[in-house]
Amino acid sequence: MRWDFQWKWNFRKDVIDMAEVDDRIELDWDALEVGETFEKFEYLLTQEMIDTYRKGVMDPEASFPTIAHKVDVRQYNDRYTDAGSVNARCAFHCYNPPTPGKRLTVTAWIADKYLRRGKNYIVTEAVSVDEDGRLIDRVITHELKQPSEVGKKWGG
Repeated sequence: MRWDFQWKWNFRKDVIDMAEVDDRIELDWDALEVGETFEKFEYLLTQEMIDTYRKGVMDPEASFPTIAHKVDVRQYNDRYTDAGSVNARCAFHCYNPPTPGKRLTVTAWIADKYLRRGKNYIVTEAVSVDEDGRLIDRVITHELKQPSEVGKKWGG
């Protein structure tokens, strides 16, 4: 299939998808519960995904491509809608290199929420495990949930 045709098809599909009803919940930071667990996300890790990741990071032997898929907040974004966020801090803990052809399961939850300098933050944590039960990685992301606040202390 030609690239330009595929791009046009994907663009048209995106336009159609946008017309669907958005049934996500508007984020209420005060009501958000620490410990809330999201639906598991599963995918098959292919050699092509690994190769694409390695090319993107310019490391032909990069071992941990699962972090490139932004699966740590995917389930959050499937459930909630909000004004956006700013990544305030992120930690990646890599335990075992994933194996191409294995199915990965990502479990994510709200690990914490806190107020700092009058701004709301949430912490999501996600763990990837392969189909054999091997721990692949753990990702912890702190997000400022009021992106309009960025730069205000400098007059922005």
